[in-house]
Amino acid sequence: MKVLIADDDSVSRRLLENYLQKWGYDVTVASNGLEAWQLFEQGEFQIVLSDWMMPELDGLELIRRIRSNSQSNYAYTILLTSRSHKDDLVTGMEAGADEFVNKPFDKDELRVRLRAGERIIRLEMALKEQNRALREAQAGLQPKADSTGE
Repeated sequence: MKVLIADDDSVSRRLLENYLQKWGYDVTVASNGLEAWQLFEQGEFQIVLSDWMMPELDGLELIRRIRSNSQSNYAYTILLTSRSHKDDLVTGMEAGADEFVNKPFDKDELRVRLRAGERIIRLEMALKEQNRALREAQAGLQPKADSTGE
């Protein structure tokens, strides 16, 4: 699965990139939210890991843009942050984040949350395929107009 990492801290970004590559993900990194948004628009990312506080465009606005982008498939978003108040969690989730992981993050917790995201993405893709097949089947069952006008 293709994962986009957006984090302005080079150490965090490198650490995340190394873990995710070891776990078999195809990883692209961005050093701020605006760069991440531009990469997102150009590619097909199934998962987005974003820091909350970044220059140019913060993680909340990045997630809001991802959610409002009707051209792309569903992207599972995980917000990484040192902010840990309940209000922060609510704000992040209301912006459209699927998960909220506190920094410093535990790599095992992050791995299982990524797996949960993978399951959701796979279910989303299967549902989309079933809906497509159903539409095609229904189109094939539509009565064809008689060429004689009857």
